[in-house]
Amino acid sequence: MTAYQPDPASIAGKPLDVAEHTQVLVVGAGPAGLAAAIAAAGLGLQVILVDENPIPVETMGEDVPLLFGQRMGAAVRNRNAMTETLIETEPAIAAAFDAGVDVRLGTVAWGLYANNAGVGWLPGLVAGLADGERSWLVGCDRIIVAAGCRDMGVAFPGWDRPGVLGAIAAQRLLNRYRALDVRRAVLLGTTAEALHTALALREAGIEVAAIVEQAAAPVGPDALVDMLAAQGVPFLCRHVVREAAGGLEGIESVRIVAVDADGRQNPGTDQTLACDAVVLGIGAVPVVELLDAAGCRIAFQPERGGHAPVLDAAQATSIGHVYAVGDCAGVWPGKTGSPDIARAEGRRAAAAIAASLGIPDQQNVLEGTPAASPGTPAGDLAAYRLGWVRASVVEAAGEPHVCRCEEVTARDILEVRPPRYLDWPDRGGNAADLRARLGAGPPNPDQVKRLTRAGMGLCQGRRCREQVAALLALGAGVGLAEIPLATHRAPVRPLALRLLGQTQEAAELAAHWDTWFGMASQYAPYWDIREPYTAAGRVQGGKVASE
Repeated sequence: MTAYQPDPASIAGKPLDVAEHTQVLVVGAGPAGLAAAIAAAGLGLQVILVDENPIPVETMGEDVPLLFGQRMGAAVRNRNAMTETLIETEPAIAAAFDAGVDVRLGTVAWGLYANNAGVGWLPGLVAGLADGERSWLVGCDRIIVAAGCRDMGVAFPGWDRPGVLGAIAAQRLLNRYRALDVRRAVLLGTTAEALHTALALREAGIEVAAIVEQAAAPVGPDALVDMLAAQGVPFLCRHVVREAAGGLEGIESVRIVAVDADGRQNPGTDQTLACDAVVLGIGAVPVVELLDAAGCRIAFQPERGGHAPVLDAAQATSIGHVYAVGDCAGVWPGKTGSPDIARAEGRRAAAAIAASLGIPDQQNVLEGTPAASPGTPAGDLAAYRLGWVRASVVEAAGEPHVCRCEEVTARDILEVRPPRYLDWPDRGGNAADLRARLGAGPPNPDQVKRLTRAGMGLCQGRRCREQVAALLALGAGVGLAEIPLATHRAPVRPLALRLLGQTQEAAELAAHWDTWFGMASQYAPYWDIREPYTAAGRVQGGKVASE
């Protein structure tokens, strides 16, 4: 029997161009990431801290990483000024510098790679970084992901106009950038994130015309609801936005309509509210792109805001030496209201890393920071999000694009319609096609993405991912928790090819690049090709085209 020989054209075993190495890499300079970096440095560890802020205005225009909704003030175009503002509004950044942390602002982590069941040849944890000028790989002994959370989108006619933005994006522009270009806003949702945003807007002198809620009563903390009500902010429960109207400058008004207990809109109850922004506060979603792409176990955990990494008591994921802290580890009202919970998670991860490297916790970084549990959710998160999608998206007139990048409607998703540019005839399908075309079991968003292109645009599904999952749950008659998480792949941020192309390949890789994907015949004259080359037909251990 012939011994197994690895494919000489495979990348397995080939050296990577890893430009630098650190003991600890922290991704995200929010409260959790900064606390983790400062604590790890205080324990004597070498730490690199990266954060993608300030984000280039071009990337913001693509609603990445948050739904900014074209409500960024002109100040965001001045990168130096935004860097100064970030440092001014977050004193812990300067504290990290003083602690010896290698702080790199404006640097995005676009990929995370770890050995797992399918990959066993990596030299350890490897992360892909980019800063607008270059892209490179960094190796690390341990990594702490503190990527935060983002807003769930919801489609209604006009939601693609400038002025529809997320609650977390609004707070980022307001508090970290001081560049929120809004005068009068309507908020959708009464989650803790929505209510905190409403209070922040009012404190900044921005009028809140109304808080609109499809449920029968507010779902957020009663204390916040009472505070806003005492300030005269109207709550419109059992209502949704029927349409957002405006011109070239964006939204000028919204039409609000009442809905019944089943989410059906009642057109006879329309009322119009003047505003220049609609702020989506329907749900805060943990940012798990890096963790999922690396292969960490992710599960639907309503008490943690939906799909979140499965963690142990030390914030460790299912992949060795990978930790998650802050909102990407889970979002719940108590954590939203108290950044100290996120900071405690960061310090806990730092202490666990130090212990794993044989360094005692001489700084007592865990003193007074007990683990905080999200506890039992106050309401049914899945039913709440399904209610919003049913009342706003399924009941919407005019079929708004759920996936704005690829112009995919709810009907396209439920009937599994191919992209319009293929010019396939309208078969007059119905929602029953969902089961017929996707097979038995809960529908998988990855199947729908490949068949309809929903989620394959520039924003990489950040505006539509949760809506697509909710539509599939409604269409198939299953619970939201049964819908699998649509998979993530690196790069998890849009990157220019000029940056990705800077990564150098080792000579061992370059020697076989022409045979990758079975494309050797593309690079040889046709008269030299006697038999079409395919990867499937390759003889194991035999020579490939470049040999």
